[in-house]
Amino acid sequence: MKNNTLFPRQFAVLTLASAIAIPIWAQETQPASTDAQNAAPSSAEQASAPSTVQTPRATKEGFWGRVNPLARKKWVKRQIDPINDRLTELDEVNAKNTRDIKDVDARAQAGIQHAQASADAANQTASTANSQAETARNAAQRASSHVDALNATVDGLDQYRQVSEIEIAFHAGSPALTASARAKLDELASGLAGHDGYILEIEAHSPAAGSAGIQNSERMTEAVKRYLVTEHQIPVYRMHAVALGNAVTPQTGTEDQKPARVRTSSVHLRLMENSLAVRAATSPQSAVAAGVAQP
Repeated sequence: MKNNTLFPRQFAVLTLASAIAIPIWAQETQPASTDAQNAAPSSAEQASAPSTVQTPRATKEGFWGRVNPLARKKWVKRQIDPINDRLTELDEVNAKNTRDIKDVDARAQAGIQHAQASADAANQTASTANSQAETARNAAQRASSHVDALNATVDGLDQYRQVSEIEIAFHAGSPALTASARAKLDELASGLAGHDGYILEIEAHSPAAGSAGIQNSERMTEAVKRYLVTEHQIPVYRMHAVALGNAVTPQTGTEDQKPARVRTSSVHLRLMENSLAVRAATSPQSAVAAGVAQP
């Protein structure tokens, strides 16, 4: 009975040993056969073989098929190398795509910046044009205002109005100025120095008839003009004198009335100013005091 029990145990041990030894023996014999199959052909075989493309031969995968728990490192490396090569190729493709994307993005950003710069330059040009147009419009308005002012000035050059009038009395036949006459002339001329836009109208009358009256009146006007020029520096061009003798100019509104005869020798001075003097800060009107004698 003891022998009957020992025999099955020995048989089981042998069976287990064979199951372990066979795969090991197959794994050890596989690389040798594989290396022999993958060995390069001789030179004679290369010479006789036709020049055709050699296709890779299928590798044997051993007793265990694709999954071999007892595979060696070389065999595993041969199986993994194609996968590594593919992964490397994919990495290169991904790197190239990344570079292309960055290049496209850089060019897009450069285009956007260029477009923005062009838009900014256009806006700046438009702003400059608007400023220049506004400046030109203001200049045109100033020029128009200046032209209007010049037109008003030109229109007012011949527009005079009477400010005041004084009368200087003379002794019969004598052109000498009395103290009263000089006082009136001093009061008239005291405020005229340095002012523009005025003239003095001087009319001399004499009771003498004919040429004698005209000569007497001329001497009186010369005496008045001489005094104003020498004593008060009134410009000669601002004084307009006429010797009327015994002629009398009718007053406004009395054309139908016969003028009265000239009975005394006298000189009438009228202070006239135009629009230029009216627009000035001070006018010749201030030169005449409120107490100046009126005709």
